[in-house]
Amino acid sequence: MTKFLQTIRWKADALVLLDQTLLPTQTKYLKLTTVERVWEAIRVLRVRGAPAIGVAAAFGMYLALRRTGNAKPPIKGGRRGTRNSRAGNPLFAAAKKQAAYLNSARPTAVNLRWATERMVRLVESHRNENPSKIMERMLAEARHMIEEDETVCRAIGRHGLKLLKEGATVLTHCNAGGLATTRYGTALAPVYAAREQGMRVAVFADETRPLLQGARLTAFELKRAGIPVTVICDNMAATVMVQKKVDLIIVGADRIVANGDFANKIGTYGLAILAREHGIPFYCAAPLSTIDLRLASGNLIPIEERASREITHGFGKQTAPKGVGVFNPAFDVTPHRYVTGFITEKGVVHPPYRKKLKTLFPG
Repeated sequence: MTKFLQTIRWKADALVLLDQTLLPTQTKYLKLTTVERVWEAIRVLRVRGAPAIGVAAAFGMYLALRRTGNAKPPIKGGRRGTRNSRAGNPLFAAAKKQAAYLNSARPTAVNLRWATERMVRLVESHRNENPSKIMERMLAEARHMIEEDETVCRAIGRHGLKLLKEGATVLTHCNAGGLATTRYGTALAPVYAAREQGMRVAVFADETRPLLQGARLTAFELKRAGIPVTVICDNMAATVMVQKKVDLIIVGADRIVANGDFANKIGTYGLAILAREHGIPFYCAAPLSTIDLRLASGNLIPIEERASREITHGFGKQTAPKGVGVFNPAFDVTPHRYVTGFITEKGVVHPPYRKKLKTLFPG
């Protein structure tokens, strides 16, 4: 079985995260005990990947509320006040506030909001209980989400494995492997599943400018797993396609909307166009928690823009003239017409997406 670095765990009353900004040269874990530090870790990409930041945010909610949860309930008329309503439960208002705070760290990945809303619903549904009991439930829920994420990713791997043949070469973009989840990954899950079945597979990894998640992270974890990986610059993808070195493309997603449009790391849209031109299947692998049926199309997805220094001073070295204008969107949106299929824990979904994606959520 493939061995993965553990990206997230709960230990000794703290959230422990692998600091991915230091990879591939350093492997360092951070011990976080406040919601502010969790927010910072999400914002600056110490933890990244839509599923992973969702789980981290769930623990962030617990860390934020445990101080409120340890407080005594309000007293009215000489007796402890009722907690059978939202207004009477001090945790509910705090949960809503902290969810909004954590969601502000990164706006594009819907898994972040999915996780914080899940914790808010937990607080609301148990509002009649003692705050300390609710806190126990919150911690248990966050810890369960680690196991749940691994189970989901393994299911994505099993379904995606059917798309791979012996000796297949996959092109991927950014990092949607074990480092982007609690373990195993989404886009790389079929590759790991193939390897565990004894199949020969190889990967081309786009470097993924400007933060080089493909070169730093995807190549790091695949090499560590013993899977052949070749790093290419982002602008080399067309060349490896025309030379027929790629059998299919699998990428991850930060948000998939009702019509099948999806947001992923900047550069994904260009790959999809190239794949269509060269007749190469283009798949997106993601859990159901990444699907946002509340948005009708991709032009409604909020796109995060990041600091100009990521481009002008990449990894501390100035590479552009001082004062030059910079446009640095972290994501782009790939129209559904370019997507061959979505690989989810419930199977591979093909067009028409507006109809088929909805069937993944019965009721």
